[in-house]
Amino acid sequence: MSAKRRIKKSAVPEMTQQPIVVPKPSPKRFYGQGIPGVEFERLTGKLIVVEGADGSGRSSQIANLVQWLESSGHATVQVGLKRSTLVSEELNQAQQGNILSRITLSLFYATDFADQMENIILPALRAGVMVLADRYIYTLMVRDMVRGMDEEWLKNLYGIALIPDAVFYLNVSPEELIQRNFAKNYSLDYWESGMDLGLSRDLFDSFLKYQALVEKQFKRIQATYGFTIVDAHRSIDEINDELRSEIESVLRE
Repeated sequence: MSAKRRIKKSAVPEMTQQPIVVPKPSPKRFYGQGIPGVEFERLTGKLIVVEGADGSGRSSQIANLVQWLESSGHATVQVGLKRSTLVSEELNQAQQGNILSRITLSLFYATDFADQMENIILPALRAGVMVLADRYIYTLMVRDMVRGMDEEWLKNLYGIALIPDAVFYLNVSPEELIQRNFAKNYSLDYWESGMDLGLSRDLFDSFLKYQALVEKQFKRIQATYGFTIVDAHRSIDEINDELRSEIESVLRE
């Protein structure tokens, strides 16, 4: 009899997984005029944004967060820059030739964003899904402001954007970004180096100057948009632990 009890007990695995946190509905609103007809009370999902330059570790962090969230019972959807089925291909082609004016390029990106907002982000939030954005309007605004565009015009342009439940800016120094980009791609991107601005004829020097300007703008607008600045010089696991802790708080709000 005792043997049977032992067998029965050992056949049942111990539950080590953390209990699923059911997201609490949080008030939603747009930064500006928004998209007509949106019923905020139906947006029960959460919108989480991870910002940062190429080489800051965004993709790795989002991949880890998706795995963690889905293993915890949360459905996820990912969005990002140039992922719209409407204009992403055309936008990529336009950037290859560097023939568009700054305003035209800005409107191109805004169209890409608006399409994803209306056709991916809002429907996913209505379905109670966790939406993870690999960059959002902040990168687009910062890029344009570094290029001399009017901040108020940009705020009005991106008034269609839903205010996220959490935004994390992975901050890495320009010097470290160079090392990471070369380790991964063996090159520096034309646009991420700000070569269109004429900061320097030297690609390395232009990259450092441009990324320093981007970092300065991000830190300046942090006071306005209230996102969390994360020190991304640390290990992937240390950063991910911080992001998980912050997101768990968001789920309970």
